[in-house]
Amino acid sequence: MVNASAAPVPMLDLAPQYAPLREEILAAVTRVCDSQRFILGPETEALERELAAQLGVTHAIGVSSGTDALLVALMAYGIGPGDEVITPTYSFFATAGCVVRLGARPVLVDIDPETFNLDIDAVRAALTPRTRAIVPVHLFGQCADMTELLEVAREADVPIIEDACQAIGAQYHGQPAGGIGDLGCFSFFPSKNLGGFGDAGLVTTNDASLAARIRLLRGHGAERRYYHQIVGGNFRIDELQSAVLRIKAKHLAVWTAGRQRNAARYRALFAEAGVPVTPPVARADRTHIYNQFVIRTPQRDAVRQALTAAQIGNEVYYSVPFHLQECFRPLGYAAGAFPEAERASAESLALPIYPELADAQLQRVVEVIHAALSVGAAR
Repeated sequence: MVNASAAPVPMLDLAPQYAPLREEILAAVTRVCDSQRFILGPETEALERELAAQLGVTHAIGVSSGTDALLVALMAYGIGPGDEVITPTYSFFATAGCVVRLGARPVLVDIDPETFNLDIDAVRAALTPRTRAIVPVHLFGQCADMTELLEVAREADVPIIEDACQAIGAQYHGQPAGGIGDLGCFSFFPSKNLGGFGDAGLVTTNDASLAARIRLLRGHGAERRYYHQIVGGNFRIDELQSAVLRIKAKHLAVWTAGRQRNAARYRALFAEAGVPVTPPVARADRTHIYNQFVIRTPQRDAVRQALTAAQIGNEVYYSVPFHLQECFRPLGYAAGAFPEAERASAESLALPIYPELADAQLQRVVEVIHAALSVGAAR
């Protein structure tokens, strides 16, 4: 019998992360306020150097959000009307939304049912002479199969823009997410493994010319004030965000290890209790950093109802794949076009995974899920 009166388990609680860093963060914020430099100053320059070294890339360019990181990366290749960009149909909206904002067409592909990342064979089949880029999404914190994807991209002579917004610190064959393709895009939305105090993002690359173009584009295409070489946008990161992120980035490895520890504990608890759910598949050749811990079960909605009733946080990522979104109806896709993505949307459920969770909280999550599925099986 599950104790419904037990303490709630939030989906994410940032207070335990903030508490030990509070004084250091407030001092950094005060430093920025005292300087009265709020855009692209010394905090941003230092953050870019430090994150480039930490992530194992040559160049890191701070931008205003993960969405803007994707947008400016596409703009760097001049993608626009008449162009096609291959993306998975199962991801956060910005992956395809940024393509449409530039007047290009997102060519959607299905996903691998185990990792939730794009299906490489589907990418091959989707290539046309109009393909200008491939955007793999390292969903939930684990890299897509980049070896095969790089081969496909080389044969087609198109760039790879990694959507690594959920995968900071993840690795593939020892290479860092965001440093495998031509450009990498990261988000520092507060709920991410490395989150700011608002919107912020990052673009990474090992190509100096691409880095220079991204820097130009993020400031309205002007290297010299009021002299605009190209049409860019306002994609600049705030100094306050850079100052906060510099402090938090030093703790990212420890926080990642905490998420990985909790993921391993979930797996053990599910196995010990014989709970019939499918935990995330972590491939041996890559590092999963668990931005989300997503289980699968055909009884997803019943499990979600039980967790919510027990005041345990949970979330569905993502309930409607792109090809079924109303705004993308003009693309012409129909229900059933991408069966794996549709099945994932119906079966997947994210559980609390943040590093400060106590073992008792993890046990309670598993107990509630076990009870919900046991009741369902008895009916």
